[in-house]
This record gives sequence, structure tokens and C-alpha cells, in this order.
Amino acid sequence: MSELSLDLMSAAPDHQGMPLSSSPAAATTAATAASAASAGEPVVPPRAGAAPYARVALVGDRSAEVAAHARIPELLEALRLRDGLPLDVYWIPTDEILPVPTTDSSADRLPTGLAVSDQAASAGFLAGFDGVWLVPGSPYASEAGALAAVRTAREQGIPLLGTCGGLQHVALEFARSVCGRPDAAHAENDPSATAPLIVPIACALDGHEGVVLVTPNSLAERLIGADRTVGRYHCSYGINPSDTGLLLAHGLRFSGVDETGEVRVLELPGHPFFLATLFQPELGSDAGRVHPVIRGFAEAAVARAAARRVAARGASGPASIGGPGSQVC
Repeated sequence: MSELSLDLMSAAPDHQGMPLSSSPAAATTAATAASAASAGEPVVPPRAGAAPYARVALVGDRSAEVAAHARIPELLEALRLRDGLPLDVYWIPTDEILPVPTTDSSADRLPTGLAVSDQAASAGFLAGFDGVWLVPGSPYASEAGALAAVRTAREQGIPLLGTCGGLQHVALEFARSVCGRPDAAHAENDPSATAPLIVPIACALDGHEGVVLVTPNSLAERLIGADRTVGRYHCSYGINPSDTGLLLAHGLRFSGVDETGEVRVLELPGHPFFLATLFQPELGSDAGRVHPVIRGFAEAAVARAAARRVAARGASGPASIGGPGSQVC
């Protein structure tokens, strides 16, 4: 799979056997446009040649039971139609980044026995993307795959957004790879862990809303435009308060906390865009009003795609990185 080109990916069926161009979110294109037109709002398709398409990987294991999985592609498609942000979106199952052990020896499968620190599989596969969104829906089919996606984005400067379980695994990857805690564990994935980094929240937030206090002069504040917001949650796990000092000491920033001081937003200063929220901004959005965190992520992905095109032209003359059209899954 590490040798599979993005052009081939765009034509291949996704992990549920459905061609990307006929997937449910792609089918919302006409409906979104019709809704905007009927409301008297402009529909702004991308201008041909105006910008390269930004390839965005939605890393997660798609399920009809997870509300966010239907909402996220619709919101990105709304940004494409209404705002002209040229986004090309693909679902990437976690076990296709670093597959679970298998006896399948076909050429499109990666070698088994890979460690999270082995970037040969994940970096080669995800480096062609301009944005990575680690979506809700944990426990993931492959914890190793989710962590590899985070590490690749972090190390290669690819814009990353993690929401809900995404934040939990962003913190987990950082602890293992940067903080020297290879034993850092997620209590949901490893209930027998003696000192897990990700633990049950004392007051479970599943289905609740809560105030988030946003840190001044942070990426989160620049995106949200306020020093407080309200987030909607569907999670029961968060960062162990006893481990927050370790993460801070190695460079993470907690740019949003609840009223008791527990982490709700984290980011990595110096990275083009590296932000994770325990709340789910996708659930506080609709096609007519996309959450500013999601918009900021999309804009960062488009900026990366543009920079890549400029770099490609500088290296080998005029070249087009964007695809001929959006294939939103």
C-alpha cells in the first residue's frame, strides 16, 4: 500500500467497497448547492486552475453509528462549495496505515510486525496528503495506525486536526515519541495499564456541552476569536492530570481547559497547524456555519497544497498538483 499512488487511490473503492465519487458525502454536493440556492446564498465552486486541490485524509474507521462520520465530509464539502476551498477528501481506515498482523501476502499489503516508530509505511503513504484529520470513533481498529498518522503529520509539518478520540491519541503519540514514555497507554485500549496517560473522565461528557476557556495568544484563540466557547462532547476519556506537566515540559501547549482546569484543547507551537480538541467542533457546525477550527484546518491544508505546487514548479517547471475535481467520500 505504501506504493499506491494518490491517483490510483482516487479511482479505487474505499474500505467499504464504495467508489469515492459515489459515496454518501459526495452525493450531498447537489443537495448542499440546492439548499444554498433556495436560501438565496451564493454557491462558490472552485475556479478552474485557481488553486491546487488539497488532499485531506480522514483517518478513522467509518461507522454509521458515529454521527461525526457523516457530518465531517458534509462540512468539508460545504467549505468547497460555499467558500471555494479546493478540498479533495479521502477516508483512510486506521488498519490500512499500519495494518493489523495478517497472513495476506499480496503486494498491496504492508509488512507485518511494524512498530509505531517505523515510519516506512505511514510516512510514505500519508506524505502525499495536505491535511490529516484524526476523527472520533475510538477505540480505533488499529491504535498503531492512528498513532502513525499523528506522528507523520507532526514530523512532516502536515496540518493535523484531532477531535474527541483524536485528541486522546495525539497526546498518546506525543508522550511515546517525544516525552520518552513508550509505555504510555490508553485505558480504553489497555484496561490493565498501571499508569495510563489517557484515563476515564471523572464526570463523563458523553452527550453533554461544556464551557471551554481559551488561552490568549494561542492558535485556538486566533481561530475561535474569543476567550471562551462552548463545546459539545461525546467522550468519556481525557488526559491524566498527573501527566500534563510531562507533556507541557516537552513542548505541547494546552490552549483550552474546562472550568476545573482539565485539558480540552491542545496544540503544538511552531507547527503549521497542529490542533486537537476533546470536544467535537463538527457537531457544533452545519453546512451554513462551519466551526472556525474546521475552517482553519481546511485553510491550512489548502495553503500546504499551494506551497507544494510552488515548490514543484521551482524544481521542475510548471506542474499541477491538484486533481481535476473533488471526490469527497
